[in-house]
Amino acid sequence: MKYILPLFFTLLLFGCTNNSTPKADETTTTKKEEKNIDYSTISSDNNPIPGWAKNATIYELNTRQFSKEGTFKAVESELPRLKEMGIDIIWFMPIHPISKIKRKGGIGSPYAVADYKKTNPDYGTLEDFKSLVSNIHKNGMYAIIDWVPNHTGWDNLWVTEHPEWYTQVDGKITDPLNEDGKSIGWTDVADLNYDNADMRAAMIDAMSFWVKECDIDGFRCDVAGSVPVDFWKNAISTLDNIKTMFMLAEAEEPPLHEAGFDVYYGWKFHHLMNDLAKGKKNAVDLDRYRWDREHSFLQGVYPMMFTSNHDENSWNGTVFERMGAGHKTFAVLAATFEGTPLLYNGMESAMKKRLEFFEKDAIKWGNYEYTDFYKRLFDLKHRNPALWNGRNGGEFEVVKNSFDLKIYSFLRKKGEDKVLVVVNLSDKDQRVFISESDLSGFWKDIFADNEKEKTFKDNRGIFSLKPWEYKVYERINKSVDYKK
Repeated sequence: MKYILPLFFTLLLFGCTNNSTPKADETTTTKKEEKNIDYSTISSDNNPIPGWAKNATIYELNTRQFSKEGTFKAVESELPRLKEMGIDIIWFMPIHPISKIKRKGGIGSPYAVADYKKTNPDYGTLEDFKSLVSNIHKNGMYAIIDWVPNHTGWDNLWVTEHPEWYTQVDGKITDPLNEDGKSIGWTDVADLNYDNADMRAAMIDAMSFWVKECDIDGFRCDVAGSVPVDFWKNAISTLDNIKTMFMLAEAEEPPLHEAGFDVYYGWKFHHLMNDLAKGKKNAVDLDRYRWDREHSFLQGVYPMMFTSNHDENSWNGTVFERMGAGHKTFAVLAATFEGTPLLYNGMESAMKKRLEFFEKDAIKWGNYEYTDFYKRLFDLKHRNPALWNGRNGGEFEVVKNSFDLKIYSFLRKKGEDKVLVVVNLSDKDQRVFISESDLSGFWKDIFADNEKEKTFKDNRGIFSLKPWEYKVYERINKSVDYKK
């Protein structure tokens, strides 16, 4: 959840604490010590990641805005379309009743949860949601729900029945505060106190409810870095005993993966792409990002890569506003770099609209003009092990080129499976020469139906690229039918 960008990062960095009722320590390792840890030498083997996530793609679905009806039932008819496009995991934004007290806008934020064990009546009943999850599974996909552990709405039953479960200042429950004890602006929610063991137990019980009752496959955890790491260790261990969970943290903090999170938000990569689009960074900065990622996160965990999501769309602008003519170029990077790609609902119809956050604002779908673009990327991710996630995927090799400030070229490779990506990160025509990599064999541009198979003589190639143009070549194994 993020209403204003600077406030989001304030919370992400410092958590919701105040001098009267501090939350439990997040970890026994100090922040200074964490920065000095080389996580590339530490394994994530203790974290059970579902096998089906090895080449998964994610689709974020805002039930309120996904259709005019804004219901679970209305989602069901779209499942075959999403499956055909190459979606594996459907992430539902919070499906719970929305608090009425202190709500923002006309119908409030879905992140102001009024009851952790109920569905929003505007979306449908618990039975409706069970049916939806069942149909997702029948379509060969998986369902995760957004979980809001840091705070609740003001009319959540916990507020009146268990006020001691909340952070208090001068005996009064408070909304989330920054390190100086000042409100960060999330006045529609009440901050939870993780010093209270009973509250922790109730939170884990509520999460377990959705796994047992609806057979969901995991959680996307809102502002996960503001909740103590030792809570997550307990919660994830408990949930995995019911069913191996897919756990996505809205955070980019390595200790969370030691607690059991499988996937983290690729915020750094996302903001780097925004800066590349504006000309504030250049292609060399992608290498700097990769070095930092390799040494900051456990082996085996991986980022979720995105050009947009609900926060970015509503508060910072559509991909057309932030990335301009390069928006597809960055979608290619998000789908081929190390990580699992996310598609926000509406983007397959080239949505040029910021969806309202506190009001009903249904997506105008149009003709799904970008469906084929995403389908080609996601099909490649599914069939080619070089692009798979974590340890299942291939090595990343930077391919040298003659203009490495504006052109980025790289190979993903696992055995004989290889993918070559060359992107123009500028608004100018570029002609570039690449060499010094193993480019033997036959290659096919996944976006060029009529182009003949390509070979690179002496492992060299010359590319003429239009502004923001991208090339994605797959090394062809003649024994595989790549039309499937």
